[in-house]
Amino acid sequence: MTGPLDYLSRWPLRLWLAAVGLFLYLPMAALVAFSFNDSRRTVVWRGFTWDWYQAALNDDSLLTAFANSLTIAFIATLISVLLGAGAALALWRFRLPFKGSFEGALGLPIVVPEISMGVAMMVFFARVLPWPQGLAWPADLGAIIIAHVSFCFPFVAVVVRARMASFAPELEEAARDLGAGDWRVLRDILVPHMKPALYAGALLAFTMSLDDFVITFFTAGPDTVTFPVKVYSMVRFSVTPEVNAASSLLLAITVALTVLLLKLQGRDVARDAGR
Repeated sequence: MTGPLDYLSRWPLRLWLAAVGLFLYLPMAALVAFSFNDSRRTVVWRGFTWDWYQAALNDDSLLTAFANSLTIAFIATLISVLLGAGAALALWRFRLPFKGSFEGALGLPIVVPEISMGVAMMVFFARVLPWPQGLAWPADLGAIIIAHVSFCFPFVAVVVRARMASFAPELEEAARDLGAGDWRVLRDILVPHMKPALYAGALLAFTMSLDDFVITFFTAGPDTVTFPVKVYSMVRFSVTPEVNAASSLLLAITVALTVLLLKLQGRDVARDAGR
């Protein structure tokens, strides 16, 4: 009997997968290649140069926007992992009233269009919870961080909730038979089991926060600029190799973080399999 994975050995499917791969990654390869172009016209190759990376790294406004994006992504990821893991544990462990409605509400930020969330956040911070202006860095990023947490932590909760579905209750029962309390069970049994999902959720939250434009555009203050908003303001006039260089740096950081988290996740999975 032919299994689903056996179809991968057939050339039409391999050709289709190759075409999809080219469609996804060829634009990024072109972006990186033209970031080394020795010409201000990005579509005309004149030679190889590092000048645009030097220009991007010497652009104070671009570096400030990049630092803002990294700070927002880091704080939003940390809060999202804590909130998402807590929500997932609560949904997995307890029989909460209106549990189905809560799960449905938790998934709303995942399916609601970003433009709708952006307008909602703008109204929220304009009328319900006005964020003070003129605060010192990074307190001036508070409104954006709250907005990013609101759409990031549901992804963490979904991933962790799916991971907990494979948890063996016998492990917890054995730990409690040995006299372990709630905190000991959480630290030594539940959290190690959740680690691969926590890594995956953190990666999702970080990348989504780092490259978000729409919601950030509606919630950022007049003196707060993030990297995607800064790049948008640059490409409104023309796409220069400096924009390509800055985008390539962001792509390199994202790939490096992805590889790091995948290694951590694979190490934990291998360790669990060896037990």
